[in-house]
Amino acid sequence: MNEVQLEVAKAYPNDSGRGIARLDPDTLLHLKLSPGDIIEIEGGKTTAAKVWRADRQDWNTDTVRIDGFTRQNADVGIGERVTIRKAEATKADKLVLAPPEEASVQFGSDAAGMVKRQILKRPVVERDIVPVMSSTNHPFMRSPGQAIPLIAVETKPDGVVLVTEDTDVELREEPISGFEKAGGGITYEDIGGLTNEIQRVREMVELPMKHPQIFKKLGIEPPQGVLLHGPPGTGKTLLARAVANETSASFFSIAGPEIISKYYGESEQQLREIFEDAKEESPSIIFIDELDSIAPKREDVTGEVERRVVAQLLTMMDGLEARGQVIVIAATNRVDSVDPALRRPGRFDREIEIGVPDEEGRKEILQIHTRGMPLSDDVDLDDLADDTHGFVGADIEALTKEAAMKALRRYLPEIDLDREDIPPSLIDRMVVKNDDFGGALGEVEPSAMREVLVEIPKVTWEDVGGLEGPKQKVQESVEWPLTTPEKFERMGIEAPKGVLLYGPPGTGKTLIAKAVANETNANFISVRGPQLLSKWVGESEKAIRQTFRKARQVSPTIIFFDELDALAPARGNDMGNNVSERVVNQLLTELDGLEDAGNVMVIAATNRPDMIDPALIRSGRFDRLVLIGQPAEEGREQILDIHTQRSPLAPDVSLREIAEITDGYVGSDLESICREAAIEALREDSDAEEIEMRHFRKAMESVRPTITEELMRYYEDIQDQFKGGSREGLSPDTRDGGRIGFQ
Repeated sequence: MNEVQLEVAKAYPNDSGRGIARLDPDTLLHLKLSPGDIIEIEGGKTTAAKVWRADRQDWNTDTVRIDGFTRQNADVGIGERVTIRKAEATKADKLVLAPPEEASVQFGSDAAGMVKRQILKRPVVERDIVPVMSSTNHPFMRSPGQAIPLIAVETKPDGVVLVTEDTDVELREEPISGFEKAGGGITYEDIGGLTNEIQRVREMVELPMKHPQIFKKLGIEPPQGVLLHGPPGTGKTLLARAVANETSASFFSIAGPEIISKYYGESEQQLREIFEDAKEESPSIIFIDELDSIAPKREDVTGEVERRVVAQLLTMMDGLEARGQVIVIAATNRVDSVDPALRRPGRFDREIEIGVPDEEGRKEILQIHTRGMPLSDDVDLDDLADDTHGFVGADIEALTKEAAMKALRRYLPEIDLDREDIPPSLIDRMVVKNDDFGGALGEVEPSAMREVLVEIPKVTWEDVGGLEGPKQKVQESVEWPLTTPEKFERMGIEAPKGVLLYGPPGTGKTLIAKAVANETNANFISVRGPQLLSKWVGESEKAIRQTFRKARQVSPTIIFFDELDALAPARGNDMGNNVSERVVNQLLTELDGLEDAGNVMVIAATNRPDMIDPALIRSGRFDRLVLIGQPAEEGREQILDIHTQRSPLAPDVSLREIAEITDGYVGSDLESICREAAIEALREDSDAEEIEMRHFRKAMESVRPTITEELMRYYEDIQDQFKGGSREGLSPDTRDGGRIGFQ
């Protein structure tokens, strides 16, 4: 009889709970199978599944992809081998299902019909776990999208049977024992975007438990502990739960603060008891959540209890007695606060960072959370994954919930909330559309950015008039590295680190920064110079460090420093207060520090470039210095056009003529002229329908131009000085009321 041995891999996110096995085309040919046929899977036990074709990336890999329930039915783990052959399935006359012991389920009136509709055409073997998805209109509720495991207590006839329309499906309410680990728990299919991390945790945890002889052969002790660390919401606790569920080990969970007691010695006693219980029921996993709360650095804490708990934990982790098959997994999002004695080999041997997922990972997480969702055809998960930079798993879950709530709000007017039941026709019509996700994206922000996130203003390049040269330079320096990094790689150069925009007030420096953040679809952190300064020593520097740390976590990110001269003035002329000197030093180390900046770009704006510390304006820090000067005539016409788009202009208004006579006016002045002209028209006649040319002329009398010859000469001097490479030698000049140039 034709059969093959294949390695088990985890199922695709959308296949979970559907009883599907994915094989590559060669294996299908070899076993003479076509998609939809039934196969027998033999591991520790034998079960059956319906066969489908695997995606291209799995061809010629000798793997079979099955979900957690099928793996449990066949009694195998990921990475183990199973034997697969074609099965002869007979039609089932009768199928009796019962819940496992720990699941208390009340069945409604039509529960059997609901279950039967869900498992039609599905192969079942006696003693199999059959997952049934709970849904919104389900007679027995659990959280939607989560499968309820039911056990096939009896099938008629025996062997592999297929559920058909004629099958008599019977549900028993009394639970059946012997299935303590029946599904219900979290499997590796419920974790998206952490393929490498899962692999590393598995070799630490599953191998020693399932095959201790490997370690004996190598003459080494199996690893003792794993420390998972990373930003909140990335799936550390979820991963620990999945490992416990998949290894069928006993699971003991310690929530950090719970074991702290005010009585002397009681906290340590509780820790000892948990380790003793774990030893008795080994193989087992002890999971400590929020490790930093019970094992902080001992020199930093004042309380005696914490010190004793840390000491107790240390002795339990490498005590004199052998621990047997007990593995400790701990999770924390503040790994630097954990006592260093715990972080040495022999205690927590492996530290695995669970980071912010990349685009591929985000797509996988989206697939998992939209598994049970009726999505309309216009929802593109690839686009969504692209739009959710910096989102961790928990944020993506919140996004899908919010989108579903938005969809629900659309249908609410049709639902009569006073009635008991909602018509099934309405429930069948409900779908979640792309617009729902679009609206949800506006409301859910990446959790790692909560404290620093600034709503990206919807400013596009179309809203920036006139500044063609500066726009081009900023696009080359900021947009290209973030959107097409391969250009820089091809040329063998590194992208610039930072861009300094300087020029007279009102020319549109901040506007350009907003536009570039919006166009690159990057996260945008805006830092106004003075808000970081604090009277407490070290606080200002800490604020800068945290800003850069957050930016790295959720890259690609643009950090925008407005009014840089307030934050980083030239050092050495500070009267008595050296806060700004320390801030400048901190900025310098962040900009070209030892840490890899990742996809973080820095843009700064100032209208006093001569006051900025010269060390910041060297290559490798702010590489590109862009003068945003006064707009030319054509630029002024564009700006006027942007600001009068929604205004009703009279036929006699010529924007070209206004542009000709507004030499010296910058963007903000021209905006004021447009506003003043409109107010002038209303002042003349409160029912005015349009703005005439004379109103503009009147408005120009009250708005004076920002740019004077002296001011422009000052910026041109600075530009020459930046260009020429010589940053010295500009004579002190008091023309602008301040020191110009670097002495």
